[in-house]
Amino acid sequence: MSAETPQRAVSNGAPDNEEDTFEKDLNEMLQDAPSLNDSCSTVQSGSPRKIATAAAAPPTTFNSNPADSSHTRPYTGPPEQEATSNIPLSSPQSNGDFVPKGSVTQTAVSKIDTIRSWSLNTYKCTRQLLSEKFGKGSRTVDLELETQIEALRETQRKYCNILRLARSLTNHFYYVVQTQKALGESFSELAAKSPDLQEEFTYNSETQRTLSRNGEVLLGAMNFFTSSVNTLCNKTMEDTLLTIKQYENARLEYDAYRNDLEFAQMGPRDSNSIPKVEDAKTKFEEHKQKYESLRADVAIKLNFLEENKVKVMHKQLLLFHNAVSAYFSGNETALDATLKQFNIKLKTANSSKPSWIEQ
Repeated sequence: MSAETPQRAVSNGAPDNEEDTFEKDLNEMLQDAPSLNDSCSTVQSGSPRKIATAAAAPPTTFNSNPADSSHTRPYTGPPEQEATSNIPLSSPQSNGDFVPKGSVTQTAVSKIDTIRSWSLNTYKCTRQLLSEKFGKGSRTVDLELETQIEALRETQRKYCNILRLARSLTNHFYYVVQTQKALGESFSELAAKSPDLQEEFTYNSETQRTLSRNGEVLLGAMNFFTSSVNTLCNKTMEDTLLTIKQYENARLEYDAYRNDLEFAQMGPRDSNSIPKVEDAKTKFEEHKQKYESLRADVAIKLNFLEENKVKVMHKQLLLFHNAVSAYFSGNETALDATLKQFNIKLKTANSSKPSWIEQ
């Protein structure tokens, strides 16, 4: 029993000696390693420094049991790296100001000037319009031109009424023609099924078919009439009225700047008022030129419109009269001659659209 105890003590003492050796090596490595302050300065300055030296390298092998050499494992330390940093230590200086490009600045300034000019012009025109409505402001009046404009508007109202009635007549007459056609077909069927009344049904059927055929010819003339009157009212006259509207707006601007010029000239003459008077005079001349130009355009268009209206309505009224008279008098030859006279081609149900060469 006494012999076993020393052997157990020796076997337990071997690991203690190994642990003491490992702690001794670890202390030597920590003593030889650079201090923490040196490491921090190395990272901040970016200069390469080696973390560990060859003398302070840890043991390459670690054996927990020296009696068994088969369990020895190699220990490889971390590779030597250069402690460098790519982060810039100084931040770029910026005062936070945004300097736009020259073209962007120029565009913004031009837009602001346009908005300012439009707002000022709108204000002056609105003030002039309200002063005219309440009878406190003066306006430029061309009596002859104003009379012609009012006559044109009255003419358009009357012609639009004629157009409305002509369309209504055409629609109603279309249903009359369709009814006559259906009635003629019914008479024809009854003539085939009623031998006793075959003759009576037959000539009534032929009469209704003739009326429906002539009615389709009259419908062609009426459609041509309504189409021409519609073009005259809603295109030709409307174009002239659009120019008249532009002329009235120019007249309003002209009077607004004329009143501004008169008001500026009534004030005292000093170094501050003279530039304002000159600016008002320049703008007044610009709007005066625009007003006179549009007034001349309106006068020319009114004359052309009157001549065109006479030519168009002379032709259309003659067509309408001849076609209606020939239809209700039963003169089929005169009705066909009327359509040929005015070059009106009827569209049949089986007619195809003309090719692009014929158009």
